[in-house]
Amino acid sequence: MVLSMERWACKVAVVTGASAGIGAVIAEKLVDSGLEVIGLARRVDRIEELSKKLSGRKGKLHSLKVDIGNTDEILAAFNTIEKKYGPVNILVNNAGIIQNTTLIDGDIEKWRKVIDINIMGLCVATREAISSMKKHGINGHIVHINSDLGHIIPPIPGLNVYPATKYAVTALTEVLRGELVRAGSKIKVTSISPGLVKTEIFAAAGGVDSGIDKAPALNAGDIADAVIYTLSTPPHVQVHEIMVKPLGAAH
Repeated sequence: MVLSMERWACKVAVVTGASAGIGAVIAEKLVDSGLEVIGLARRVDRIEELSKKLSGRKGKLHSLKVDIGNTDEILAAFNTIEKKYGPVNILVNNAGIIQNTTLIDGDIEKWRKVIDINIMGLCVATREAISSMKKHGINGHIVHINSDLGHIIPPIPGLNVYPATKYAVTALTEVLRGELVRAGSKIKVTSISPGLVKTEIFAAAGGVDSGIDKAPALNAGDIADAVIYTLSTPPHVQVHEIMVKPLGAAH
């Protein structure tokens, strides 16, 4: 199997949650592969800073301010992308959050925020990307940044609805694949499920179990490399699932 990113050169890739962590590194690697990358995030200033850093690379990073938990903002963003940058060839659904609460006496608004971003935002962005691909006859690629928590539940406190949203991503990946097959589409869909990764997600959650920072962990670049690998496969090859865990992980 020959791996190559050449067919994506100068094409449009959309990365959600591109302001930090895994999303920022994915955006950088796609730019290095010669793509026009549209980074979606609320903290658009961070994407603009990264764009300046990447000036002179093969591709280019553009920014759009979008709250992935807000359907109207997602719809507006894809409309802008279509008009300003062209049809979508790649979508990386990276945006995701966890909130520090419980199921026993949990904060309903925190539950809803996680569900809106991790499930609804992913579904809406996927629908819009596929609509663009179908409209322009593009055999594109949808990549969901899932989690090993979408496959197994470890005894970590404070997870509440987060693993349920990632199990949903696992299911949604397979349902989407089935729909694409039945439609005779050549659009690919891949789920990438990292174990623990050193990012801001837990700090942003407001104090999810502090013991996590002592556990073996991956770097954001490890997951970005997995994304590049699956995008590099030949048109007839579809990578269904990649699970990446740090060496020495307990689960």
